[in-house]
Amino acid sequence: MAERWNSRALFNLLWPLIIEQILAVTMGAADTVMVSSVGEHAVSGVNIIDNINNLLIIAFASLCTGGAVVVSQYIGRRDAVNSSVAAKQLLYIVTLVSLVIMGIALGFRRPIIRLLYGNIEPIVMDAAALYFMITALSYPFLAIYNANAALFRAMGNSRVTMRIALLVNVINIGGNAFFIFGLHIGVAGAALSTLISRFIAAAITMVMLIRSRGSPISLAGFQKIRLIPQMIRNILNVGIPSGLEGSMFQVGRLLTQRIFTGFGTSAMAGNAIAGVVNSFSFMPGTAFGIALLTIVGQCVGAGDYCAAKKQTAKIMKLSYITLIILSGLILIFMEPLVSLFSLSGEAHELAKSFLRIHCISMMIGWPLSFALPNALRAAGDARYVMIVATVSMWTVRVSAAYLLTFALKIGPLGVWLAMGADFICRGSFYLTRWIRGRWMTKKVIRDS
Repeated sequence: MAERWNSRALFNLLWPLIIEQILAVTMGAADTVMVSSVGEHAVSGVNIIDNINNLLIIAFASLCTGGAVVVSQYIGRRDAVNSSVAAKQLLYIVTLVSLVIMGIALGFRRPIIRLLYGNIEPIVMDAAALYFMITALSYPFLAIYNANAALFRAMGNSRVTMRIALLVNVINIGGNAFFIFGLHIGVAGAALSTLISRFIAAAITMVMLIRSRGSPISLAGFQKIRLIPQMIRNILNVGIPSGLEGSMFQVGRLLTQRIFTGFGTSAMAGNAIAGVVNSFSFMPGTAFGIALLTIVGQCVGAGDYCAAKKQTAKIMKLSYITLIILSGLILIFMEPLVSLFSLSGEAHELAKSFLRIHCISMMIGWPLSFALPNALRAAGDARYVMIVATVSMWTVRVSAAYLLTFALKIGPLGVWLAMGADFICRGSFYLTRWIRGRWMTKKVIRDS
């Protein structure tokens, strides 16, 4: 397995993943930039729903992580039959879960927004509710695409998902231009572009995996549904802890984001734009984390723990180097980057203040807190990751955010300071766990 992931193979896996993450962030930024022409209420509404969407789709995104780990370990064992069977089980699960989540979102979109954000301005509520309704229709397509993309990555074939991401970006940006500037339908146009692009991505990847021949994974015959309880449990043993972790993370994030609503639309818009700009700095780290699921999963499946350690160390070094460079560039070119968005003077200055805090904290703790845990998950140590993330979220990020913002009267800057403290806290625990090697005692694939 060590020979399988030589420098060339690692490079071939990583560079498409990095480009894919750039494209994913570009799509989110394109929505925000184009919608900002409609007004700050539209930017705030879209940002609110993007945060809620992250919470609602975390369930099947986490299941995809569980499926990717199980499939990667079967590939490491060179068991093509079971890797394909596990892939189909993943597809069935995420489709069902996404349909349930879609129904909840469509039926309770305004109560959900009020519950999480309180009494926001009516114009922001209307924009958010409309964007929520249309994007909720895309959940099943997004779930299917995420599952299929995870399967391609589990095989080490990240070029396919990169190409699909490029196509999705072209469709989404073109659709935004047509709907927002051509038909002048604002927030609804951005949502329709997202819906259409996700449908196309799901359809293309399904066809490719059904027609795949001679590869470790095939979805041929998926329509003949056959559920394998033990294999589903294997996926859920990783997916459920990851889902609970992600859900708690998003709930905590939403609670801290709610702080901005009390400081007005300018604070909300400044926070939204700072998030969009800063997302460019950690996209390589996200790619490296995705790569760790594949590489460590295959190494552990083959029983080669030395290779798992070696490759993880190499990827973590790359993650730190690239994140430091990109965060530094954002700090240098902050003014022109923020100026790309149509913001008021107050929102503009707040966005820059948020970015300064976040870029520095990311250079210190982000890779350890968000890339390294994927190596632990790939080895089956997802429960430990969940416990650390949940405790750190509630005791550091959420509690400190309210303390700094209101008790110490720092204002909305306190949210971003608490976020940085959370990075450092959870990252230190993950690093300790990895060094001590307890993850090597875990088991993902359990036979019936």
